[in-house]
Amino acid sequence: MSKWTAIAVLGSAQFVMVLDSTVMNVSISTVVTDLDTTVAAMQSAITFYTLTMAAVMLLGAKLGDIWGRRRAFVIGAVVYSCGSLLTALSPNFAVLFLGWSVIEGLGAVLVIPAIAALVAENYRDRDRVTAYAIIGAVSGAAVAAGPLIGGYVTTYLNWRYVFVSEVVIMIGVVLTARLISDSSGPSSTRIDVPSVLLSAAGLVLVVYGMLQSKTWGWILPKQAPEINGTPIEPLGLSLVPYLILLGVFLLWLFTGRQRRLAETGRAPLLDVGMFSITQLRSGLSVLGAQYAFTAGVFFMIPIYLQMTLGLNALETGLKIFPLSIALILFSVVGTRLSTLWSPRRIVRVGQLVLGGSAVCLLGSVSLDLKSVVFGVGMFTAGAALGLLASQLGNVNMSSVGEERTSEVGGLQGVFQNLGSSLGTALIGSVLIASLSSSFLSSVESSSLPDSAKAAVSTQTAAGVAIVPVSSVAGIATDAGLSSSDSAELTRIYSESQVSSLRVSFFALVLFALGSLLFSRNIPNQAVERRQGKTRDARQSP
Repeated sequence: MSKWTAIAVLGSAQFVMVLDSTVMNVSISTVVTDLDTTVAAMQSAITFYTLTMAAVMLLGAKLGDIWGRRRAFVIGAVVYSCGSLLTALSPNFAVLFLGWSVIEGLGAVLVIPAIAALVAENYRDRDRVTAYAIIGAVSGAAVAAGPLIGGYVTTYLNWRYVFVSEVVIMIGVVLTARLISDSSGPSSTRIDVPSVLLSAAGLVLVVYGMLQSKTWGWILPKQAPEINGTPIEPLGLSLVPYLILLGVFLLWLFTGRQRRLAETGRAPLLDVGMFSITQLRSGLSVLGAQYAFTAGVFFMIPIYLQMTLGLNALETGLKIFPLSIALILFSVVGTRLSTLWSPRRIVRVGQLVLGGSAVCLLGSVSLDLKSVVFGVGMFTAGAALGLLASQLGNVNMSSVGEERTSEVGGLQGVFQNLGSSLGTALIGSVLIASLSSSFLSSVESSSLPDSAKAAVSTQTAAGVAIVPVSSVAGIATDAGLSSSDSAELTRIYSESQVSSLRVSFFALVLFALGSLLFSRNIPNQAVERRQGKTRDARQSP
């Protein structure tokens, strides 16, 4: 058996994990039509898919320690397959949400930590660095293939077939999992249920609060939820800050409980003392920021290309392709550079290039799409993400001994998916809030007659929805506007979409450059683990 057989099996599972979300992103407009739902609902599904994983990833990692990592990997693959099959057969949004956002997410919480731990189990030294780089490259390949596969299948067949193919791949993974070496066996460790509930509830409340900010308002209430017709506005404020603060409080209680469990000799869900390891803390922070940026881009770009410009799923996939190819290429380049440059230098170059790519994308947004600038922006974004992917897995895993690889794998999954959840929620909130503000102010200052303005105000009382620009004229005509007023409203709405996209891309520029603060403790020299211990103990800032 080749020494790379294990990475082939693990890489196949990793491919499916990444493929899933990219397919859904490029298929947004088609799924919205097919299931008679909205973009906002799909944003919720995308966010909760990653949030489900973030909320219970620590439990998944702990179950890997209890059951054995390979067994947890197989069980997770089976659960994931069931979720994919349910998604493929979903007749409405509620079933899709259950199959994709919940069941697939629960399967992934077992698979993702196991992948990281089993790579560390099966490879050593330079082979391990290469194996983690392969996992990064496979993720890039999935990012590359996802938009194209999803675009082609959605355009010419049906988006459901992609999820059927995921079931087939995961069946193959289950059947070949015995080729992966695993020295870990079942243990009698007990899971602390209050810790699971505290961590899950805290993470869900924080992200759900951010997700609802677009509807309820960040501080002042906009469209508050109601009970028996009475708006819920505690002390005259939106529910959002209360949810976020309550979530942070629960996470604080979780941290304290983990310390008490460790002090009394009981097994904590997470050894929070690991956060004192500056290398690990820095690596996880950069990882979370990277995934937040990626999620923000993959939420906005399909909306721009499909809703504003009217491209189909396949055309959207082709426009995203430069990012995907660059991600694969620079994952390999980053691995080669690691023999010449330190991880910190590679990561910081990647972060700076990421900020530059967001500037390019910001400059390309228009009603006629500046294709060359857009292509450069997508390619440089992929190059930056590839450089980061080539380093962060090994940086995190090399910060601890062999016995903690499963825990670190779980933490990586938490930060990846929490970053993705926050990226989708925050950027979606910025996009929708700026769209509403721009559209309503433009309508108010336009030459439209007062009757048309009143009709628009009535139709948007519950907020301005993201809809295809091509459909605005029909919606306006159905609302009683004349053909000339409908044409003017279409112009205003399309310009408002472009304006809101620019605001969102500017937020990504600030986010990418701000993530430089997280990388100061990435190792400034090559890191290797020797005999299960960290050779690189302290690094200069």
